[in-house]
Amino acid sequence: MRAGLQGLIKGFGARRAAVPPERRLGQEAKVSLLIHSFFQFGASMSGVFLNLYLWRLTESIWVNGMYNIINYAVAPFAFMLGGWLAKKTDRMYAYRLGLLLISAFYICVVAAQELVAEWYPVFAVFASLSGAFYWVGYLVLMYDVSDERNRIHYLAMNSIFFTFAGLLGPALAGRVIALNDGLHGYIIVFGIAFFMFLLAAVGSLKIKAKPSRHKTYYMKHTLLMMRRSPGWLRGLWGFFALGLLQGIMLFLPNILLFQVMPREDHIGYMSVLFSLITIAMGMLISRFAKAEHTTLYLWISGVGLIAAASLLLGGLSLWSVISFMVLYSFFNPLQGNTLTSHYYNHVGKLPLKGNFRVESVVLREAFLNTGRVISITALILLLQEVEGRQLAFILLGGAVCQLILPILVGRKVPEGKRRAQRANG
Repeated sequence: MRAGLQGLIKGFGARRAAVPPERRLGQEAKVSLLIHSFFQFGASMSGVFLNLYLWRLTESIWVNGMYNIINYAVAPFAFMLGGWLAKKTDRMYAYRLGLLLISAFYICVVAAQELVAEWYPVFAVFASLSGAFYWVGYLVLMYDVSDERNRIHYLAMNSIFFTFAGLLGPALAGRVIALNDGLHGYIIVFGIAFFMFLLAAVGSLKIKAKPSRHKTYYMKHTLLMMRRSPGWLRGLWGFFALGLLQGIMLFLPNILLFQVMPREDHIGYMSVLFSLITIAMGMLISRFAKAEHTTLYLWISGVGLIAAASLLLGGLSLWSVISFMVLYSFFNPLQGNTLTSHYYNHVGKLPLKGNFRVESVVLREAFLNTGRVISITALILLLQEVEGRQLAFILLGGAVCQLILPILVGRKVPEGKRRAQRANG
């Protein structure tokens, strides 16, 4: 394991000549990408097919929707708890605990099997708690191992590694499911995922914990921060808007694909195609994206997502669903990477600077998950059948909401107000 990690880390050296010195990644940044790849490999095998597993057991958009609503509704509170742990100890303790809890979650799924559909509220809460601990640790780690000079490059590389692992996972999972009768293949997939999460937990030991001297949990200063830093607050509202589409897209694509190609292995192979597109976009962002073009990138991605959703207005077909997913896979990483980089840059300019980074991650997830809950609630209340036109209009509505992002990010703080903020901060 250790030799494998070192060999993969050395592989980054081949790219050094192509990357300006100020944008190059440090050792911990490289390790974090590799560990996150182990996590994503397991998550892409299990998480992608968990929603499909529920669909196969129930064929109910209500059950799938409620599972995700409970998951994302609990997430802000779970993130606050994870943030408290990260602040009182270190982000790596929350990170590793999250990995162990996720491993335990899938052991429980394997043990429960068909009972998952009956006990889905309990599993949703469990998934939310374990995921929150992991993501609190990792999102803070992303901030710590990058800076304003190399953050866009780091986030793009994160997208590439994340997607490459996500490319292999669904293809393998789909093949395993296809080779086994009934729902037995799903249980094997969840077992493999459990093993990958354990590997990620072991790999995380390569990054040393660095307990902060500032252990105060500053959540009580949230309103003050919002008043003093309007650019940071607009970033939070940007994540809320992002969640209005992302909530649906976190569980709907596989159900859509299953309607037009009802074989799990074919869905896995199509996921490879979509992942390759995302990797290609990640490479473009890594090489050419510049922080000063943030607003432009958000306009491009917003219009692209609207065009993608519009393809479904004529009804669900193999052509329309695949075309929709191709465009979504192209524009989604441009939007997500751009907004995240913009937000992290504002976190570094807050009055408490890096000492408010944990709280900033918690608040980011609270806004994002609120948007997700609203979009999924709208979906299960308005959608009468998956094949109906209502689905296309709900997706289009979520895509149109993405135009809020460049408007929020593009707003400038008046110079007089900016000077006053500096004087007070």
